[in-house]
Amino acid sequence: MLLNLLAAVQPTVPATPAWSPTVGIIMAAFCVLGLIVANNAVERPGVGAKLPFTIPGLNPNFSLGQFVGGMAFGHILGAGAILGLTNLGLF
Repeated sequence: MLLNLLAAVQPTVPATPAWSPTVGIIMAAFCVLGLIVANNAVERPGVGAKLPFTIPGLNPNFSLGQFVGGMAFGHILGAGAILGLTNLGLF
């Protein structure tokens, strides 16, 4: 009986937009926002390996961990924004 119930359930897949320059711009903007948050909100900034380059406008001691964390946070925010805008029908 449980197998019949599971077979009857149709999984719904949310609509996802195809890549376009608009999607790329939104993701890039949220990645920049993630870097700004990582620059200002990290408890101990600059701890660990340093970046081999400097990012204008950010702390000169910006660490690799801050960069990866900021970009990951930006991607999470960007994916949520893109899926939300798609759900609203704007894409």
